[in-house]
Amino acid sequence: MRIPLDYYRILCVPAKATTAQITQAYRDRLSQFPRREHNALAIEARNRIIEQAFEVLSQTETRAVYDHELSGNMFRSLVPSRPKLPFPDRPSSDTELEALTAHQPTIDIAEKDLLGGLLLLLDLGEYELVLKWAAPYLKGKGKLVKEGKFGAVEIVEQELRLCLALAHWELSREQWLQQHYEQAALSGQKSQELLVDVAQFADLQQEIQGDLNRLRPYQVLELLALPESETQERQRGLQLLQEMLSARVGIDGQGDDQSGLSIDDFLRFIQQLRSYLTVQEQLDLFVAESKRPSAAAAYLAVYALLAAGFSQRKPDLVVQAQTLLKRLGKRQDVFLEQSICALLLGQPTEANQLLEQSQEQEAIAYIQEQSEGAPDLLPGLCLYGEQWLKTEVFSHFRDLRQRREDGSVSLTAYFADPEVQQYLDDLLTEAVPTPTPHPDTESTAAPSEKPPETLQSETGVSPHPSRPAKVDSFEDLVTQTPATVPRHRLLLV
Repeated sequence: MRIPLDYYRILCVPAKATTAQITQAYRDRLSQFPRREHNALAIEARNRIIEQAFEVLSQTETRAVYDHELSGNMFRSLVPSRPKLPFPDRPSSDTELEALTAHQPTIDIAEKDLLGGLLLLLDLGEYELVLKWAAPYLKGKGKLVKEGKFGAVEIVEQELRLCLALAHWELSREQWLQQHYEQAALSGQKSQELLVDVAQFADLQQEIQGDLNRLRPYQVLELLALPESETQERQRGLQLLQEMLSARVGIDGQGDDQSGLSIDDFLRFIQQLRSYLTVQEQLDLFVAESKRPSAAAAYLAVYALLAAGFSQRKPDLVVQAQTLLKRLGKRQDVFLEQSICALLLGQPTEANQLLEQSQEQEAIAYIQEQSEGAPDLLPGLCLYGEQWLKTEVFSHFRDLRQRREDGSVSLTAYFADPEVQQYLDDLLTEAVPTPTPHPDTESTAAPSEKPPETLQSETGVSPHPSRPAKVDSFEDLVTQTPATVPRHRLLLV
């Protein structure tokens, strides 16, 4: 049989090498052993082909004849170009193999040396050719293997699987370097599948799995960056991400997903992939993760809830964000974010009170500057809130980035929405129940109707001011002053 190799490449010498150089190269090649997983049958066949190359090139007459044959092939190259991927999974026909090697030098080898030829192709980095030559002998040409033409059947089948697995693995590494991460992962998985039933290669399987684990973050980013129309591939990316989160026990968890990313590296990875996710995808992901509990996931969930609540005109999501911020507020300064939530829920008094507690000096200075001459900080907060939603929130969602400049980020439009207005009215109604005194009691206040100062002293929780009795427009909200805010206050449950 003929294989796509030439004797100079087999010995790793140039075409103008001297006899002394060829002799030294021959000795070096015999002393170089392939991976320890290869069996003796394949290594012996490899060495026979190396000896065959030396016999031809070390003798002047045979070398001259061989050089004449090489010169007749105008397409010969010491480093032949490789066929392009992807290859079909079906076995290659003899005609296809001939077409594949039509412009490459070939040599004759004995049938029993097939495995040695595959080892040499692996040595020389011809991984695609290994796939094309070896795969048929596990499929369509498997009959030749069963007949024992290449040696003991079990040993030959095992060696064929090993050669194919190593070729897929090396291709995976090349594709990784070329930043084709999904293709690299698929090649690595094919390598694992070929070895799954071969117990002797457990160490090799562990090496390959290690590469796949380290590759996964890149694979996730590549899949999630695909267009939204690529639904199946993007869902695969989300599934892989979920597997990583489960192994790590959350975004800021202490578990090990074998990716090699530290906690800080993983947080940066999450921050990077956010721009590839839609509002709904981030809602589903981070709200669920915040329940582990996870402070990092809770903060990201706040962004998702605010983005969805504002863009979809769903104040109930803003309420959920407000709840998460109260939990986060026990450990960090999130008063600025809380004040924006209060603003979106039509609660100007609370927005002002929360803002006064914030230590975000740069933001507060801007808000104060924009509120100059006003009785409170509400005008500046409105301007800051719109800008914050546009630059700090919408920019992290792939389906909202384009809406930053089309007027969508508008508090005026938000408060003018009938559904928003109805929800805020219902929120006020729920927050202010009408007390029903018992007929036999005096007109004194019931325990639940105690003044807010009394409630605060008894519970240790600051009372929550309600929104104005009626805010019909954004202008009403901005011009609402503390003097017109109803004095009734309730605790949030």
